[in-house]
Amino acid sequence: MMKSNTLLLPAGAFLLAGLLLGGCNGGNPPTAETIDDTPTSGVLKVAVDATFEPIIKSHVDTFQQLYQYAKVQPQYVPEADAMEALLNNKVRLAIVSRELTTEEKAHFERLKLFPRTTHVATDALAIIVNPANADSLLTMAQLRDIFTGKTTQWQQVNRGSKLGDITVVFDSNNSSTSRYVQDSVTRGAALTKKSFASKSNPALLDYVATHTNAIGVIGVNWISDRDDASVQSFLRRVRVVGISSAAAPKSTEDYVQPYQAYLALKTYPLRRNVYVISREARAGLGTGFASFVAGTKGQLIILKSGLMPAVGQTRIVTTKSN
Repeated sequence: MMKSNTLLLPAGAFLLAGLLLGGCNGGNPPTAETIDDTPTSGVLKVAVDATFEPIIKSHVDTFQQLYQYAKVQPQYVPEADAMEALLNNKVRLAIVSRELTTEEKAHFERLKLFPRTTHVATDALAIIVNPANADSLLTMAQLRDIFTGKTTQWQQVNRGSKLGDITVVFDSNNSSTSRYVQDSVTRGAALTKKSFASKSNPALLDYVATHTNAIGVIGVNWISDRDDASVQSFLRRVRVVGISSAAAPKSTEDYVQPYQAYLALKTYPLRRNVYVISREARAGLGTGFASFVAGTKGQLIILKSGLMPAVGQTRIVTTKSN
């Protein structure tokens, strides 16, 4: 018995040492880069329309807190660049304000890929002006005239205005906001020559805040979350315009701003959808992140931000004066 015990001790020590060495894995703990790509782990590049940067940042932060081995790398770019990245396989996901075109679908069919498009929210475009501008109520017809260049001075909108030429400001070239305006407001007509693209959404807000004659077009999620300190700062520097679809509004109640309730009721005219488009052929991290944004937690983030979630309930309270 004694002899047997002395033979087992070296073998047991060797086994224990082997287990310890194997568990250490060379002293390198697993990371998102070294672990397998699954719906909750790996590295994912996502092309995001820059007008959705605030809301998608919230989703990325929350998702990565929930799944420590997931690394989502958003690229905030103009919509046209986001779609180009998706088509050229530079990213697996794109978050944009439109669905695939017929030509884009044909491109993926040639590759034997069948992208999944998920509607995750209803967004809107906000029209903003300088606080010194008294014209904070505009009809869709007036907007159309401004964006096409038929109306070039604020005095044409309001004879009492002391402001000069109207300058229209968009966030960037190839942006979704300028595309939407041409598709849904000017109805295909060219934009006024007195329009230009700023370098970013914050730059757009800063320009309107410092130029009394400017009118800007921005994604509403930059100014919708009123609990956010940066949003509060933006709203102190610009004025959000109320828009009416009526040709001859009878009262100020005919004008609405892009509040969540008016998105839900579909009374604010400059609404648009937000889509997540995935080209993943298998259930990887792209599928997991898309499911998160469209799922309960992701939809609650959208609800809190002031946009209208695609799924879920929004409580709308209507009050009437006596």
